[in-house]
Amino acid sequence: MKDVLGFESCWTLFFVCALVPLPARSDITCTSCFAPIRRNEAHAKPTAFISRDFGSAPDGSTYKNWKWRLDGAQLSSEAHKKSSFVSWREKLQNAHISRAERTSPAEEKDEKVYPTKDTQMNKREKRSLFPPDSAAGSRFEFRRTGGVEGTGKSPRQNEPHLITSSFALSGDSAHNQAMVLWSGHNSSVILILTKLFDFNLGTVTESSLWRSVDFGTTYEKLTDKVMIRTMLSYLYVCPTNKRKILILSDPEVESSLLISSDEGATFQKFNINFYIMSLLFHPTQENWILAYSHDQRLYSSVDFGKKWILVHERVTPGRFYWALSGLDKEADLVHIEARTDSGQMQYITCRAQKCSEEGRQYPFSGRIDTNSLVVQDQYIFLQLTTAGRTTYFVSYQRGPFRTIQLPKYCLPKDMHIVSTDEGQVLAAVQEWNENDTYSLYISDTPGVYFTRSLPNLRTSRGLAGNLIVDVYKVAGVSGLIIANKKEDAQMTTYITYNKGQTWSLLQPPTKDTTGHDINCNLPSCSLHLHLQMSENPYTPDTISTKHSAPGIIVATGVLAKSRISLDEGRQWDKLSFSSTPLFVDGVLMTPETENRIITFFGHFSYHSDWQLIKIDYSSLFGRKCTDGDFQTWHLHNKGEVCVMGERQVYMKRKPGTRCTLGREYSRVVSAEPCICTLYDFECDYGFERQASGKCAPAFWYNVNLPAHTCSHGQHYRNSTGYRKVLLNNCREGLKDTLSPRMQQCKPIAPSGLQLSTINSQLTAVLGTNITFRVALQNGDSLSTSLHVDFGDGISVSYSNISRLGDSITHMYRVAGIFRVTARAQNSHGSDSSSLYLHITSPVERIFLSAPVVVIRGKEANLTAVLWPSQPRTATFYWWFNNSTEPLITLEGSVSHTFTQEGPNSVTVQVSAGGTVLQDVKIITVKDFFRSLLLSFSPNLDEHNPSVAEWRQDVGRVVRATLSQVCGFPEDQLLVSVFPGSPTAAELFILPETNQSAFRSHTEEQLDKARTTHTRAY
Repeated sequence: MKDVLGFESCWTLFFVCALVPLPARSDITCTSCFAPIRRNEAHAKPTAFISRDFGSAPDGSTYKNWKWRLDGAQLSSEAHKKSSFVSWREKLQNAHISRAERTSPAEEKDEKVYPTKDTQMNKREKRSLFPPDSAAGSRFEFRRTGGVEGTGKSPRQNEPHLITSSFALSGDSAHNQAMVLWSGHNSSVILILTKLFDFNLGTVTESSLWRSVDFGTTYEKLTDKVMIRTMLSYLYVCPTNKRKILILSDPEVESSLLISSDEGATFQKFNINFYIMSLLFHPTQENWILAYSHDQRLYSSVDFGKKWILVHERVTPGRFYWALSGLDKEADLVHIEARTDSGQMQYITCRAQKCSEEGRQYPFSGRIDTNSLVVQDQYIFLQLTTAGRTTYFVSYQRGPFRTIQLPKYCLPKDMHIVSTDEGQVLAAVQEWNENDTYSLYISDTPGVYFTRSLPNLRTSRGLAGNLIVDVYKVAGVSGLIIANKKEDAQMTTYITYNKGQTWSLLQPPTKDTTGHDINCNLPSCSLHLHLQMSENPYTPDTISTKHSAPGIIVATGVLAKSRISLDEGRQWDKLSFSSTPLFVDGVLMTPETENRIITFFGHFSYHSDWQLIKIDYSSLFGRKCTDGDFQTWHLHNKGEVCVMGERQVYMKRKPGTRCTLGREYSRVVSAEPCICTLYDFECDYGFERQASGKCAPAFWYNVNLPAHTCSHGQHYRNSTGYRKVLLNNCREGLKDTLSPRMQQCKPIAPSGLQLSTINSQLTAVLGTNITFRVALQNGDSLSTSLHVDFGDGISVSYSNISRLGDSITHMYRVAGIFRVTARAQNSHGSDSSSLYLHITSPVERIFLSAPVVVIRGKEANLTAVLWPSQPRTATFYWWFNNSTEPLITLEGSVSHTFTQEGPNSVTVQVSAGGTVLQDVKIITVKDFFRSLLLSFSPNLDEHNPSVAEWRQDVGRVVRATLSQVCGFPEDQLLVSVFPGSPTAAELFILPETNQSAFRSHTEEQLDKARTTHTRAY
């Protein structure tokens, strides 16, 4: 067969895992309208690698060099050329902290594809080899060497006999996207949604829904019967009741849902008034759904989408989670990251159908970073960045949030949660000196204290900007992790058998498929596997493991011919399914079922109808297995029979045996604990692994300081620098020597007292609650008292710090700058910490009080009056005439000497409480002038609204009237009406311009004019 897009590797994976059912769902974008991608002919073809028990021999012995088998090997060595890697994933994981994955439609319009629940790793571990969010579907070509189409007869005598049938989805040849869904456990129903997505218009222009009730032998087109005028865009199945189907219509045509409760036999149509971007089903309640809309609103339904209620607005995409049983108090609780009215992000919880403001809770006081909320298993993660430094927080089993402790000088730039299963957190952390790599960190059980396990992890960004970390947790055997590390611009695969305590290179195979020796020896040459990222963006996952098949790893490197193996890769048989070359767009297998059926779907040509080929391989297994069909094998690591502290013995089928295991089959024969060695322990927080293998304290870590909860007379567990690998079951040996030792608490003075606000902000708005955090790093918290002075005459005291709780809340009644001080004290000493807090309120008005006329060369007082007043919390900016640099003051008054005769402008701005206001005045500067106070009749006060515009208009009228009555030029008169009541004003009589040389004569004229105006007035 000809390799078009690396199909052989996928072919091998699927049939090696034929007894390990995979998720029955696949979302495919076919490439009918695209030319096939061609490989560089110089590159080797992909190969599938198979490993059983990571080093044991087929006969159960533990000393034969049988590790990895392959069809042509890709090996990682110093001589390898650097190759570029492209990821197929388009999942929206956190550029910051990653989140749990959810079900969602493919949003072609903004090129976003949300991950589905079926693709979740580890505990949510149904990993499809053809991922539901894959990009343009891969094309794979089948060529028949003999036999009749649809029969699967073998051109060779020893070819296994398979029952095959084919079906064409007539009329859908132009459709370029398809979603295929196997309804549920042991169900015979398959649903296929094909559609034509117009990338220019950004919408679906045609769609068809097909249904099969005989495992894919025949299909019926439902859109011709019940959905004639409905344009369909996405297909869902309820994860807790596979009989319930939900289909979204295209919102460009109409916004509606089609709901079925009988596996698609009948549908009901319900109109909705919003555009669904993604859905999240409840983990236990089949009718409960969360829907995220295009306008960032979150809706909930408790009747499987028939009616919807608004939960919250301004929700971050993908940052909403259902409650988990046993952890959250209410089953309908929703965890949300949403933007507040002030524009800040907050973590909010509420009930799905009762999320009014009264029903909301805020488990983390203060703001958080955007895209930082992750609720996963027993953990909740948040992050907060202030002054360019990011702090990460974790809540374990819904307890209070604690600050995540990374090594002191890790200085993380980013953090990505890899997994949270088995009561431990694996995180990829980008340290301050890393650019395109991350380091793998492993935590203690509460997820607080992290130690580095492996540096320079290979990473990349998906098409949507999401982080992809090249690390893989092997299913079926605890503690086994495979990771790709970047070393000298090359990628090298490492493996750990003890949860990251030690790592080693992969042993390469000794022979290729033709039996020729492979000249590759550790450490200069090692086996390199493709993990999370593939060189080809159109290929699926390249490594697969299952809990039901412990010890078997199927991984992709380079491959030769496409074949099927029923004996763990020892012997390969060639199979043919179609007389016409078939370009395969996807493969579907039913999960957790006894039906042994595989469905391929694709095209015979670029413009043909969708073709479906059903393969029933149940005839390959004629009977159920009996005791005589099994043999034992021992799990071990390179000859070491103790893995994760115990000797594990499994049962497996004998090579070549073709029988079915049955769902009740138990594979573990025995598991005996081993004696504890140094290999079973990792370095504790604050300690680093040395070349000798021992753990020594880092230079920044003080091993002599006990925990602050340690009280005099009590005991605490003092670390020896080691902690046993989580879930390691070793006993005795070095366990007592390396385990923490009980030591008596020593009386010490408090030190390391830290005082901060909950959101690390040093400013707050008047009348709001401010939450302070007080933390004591060292000292006896039970015997240490705490006194907090808020600086406004109010203070609180605690007899011991342990009674403080998580925080202290206080509200200020007046604006100002306050010195907040915390003081911890016991009989051995004291420690204190202070901060200055700015309490502000928004400025409503500003008025520049300034003289209308001033004498040149003399100081003039200028005052900015604020409503309400802002003592010590406002900043003032002053500009005089055309100056570009302002005079900045903390007081609202300045003195200024004007040197330029004529009109001078003064501009003042005030910045307070996030508000900036401005006022401008024109001041006339003269060498001399005369003035006269004016008063008005009392009835004018009845018409005075006390606004600046009214005073300006009255002054203008008075000036014009006096000029007309007295015959004095109007441009030499200025009238300034004072604010307030009774109404009064001041008249300024100015000399003519450039009269300084005749000052005495001009002054006489001004005196006469003042007398004249007095009489006139």
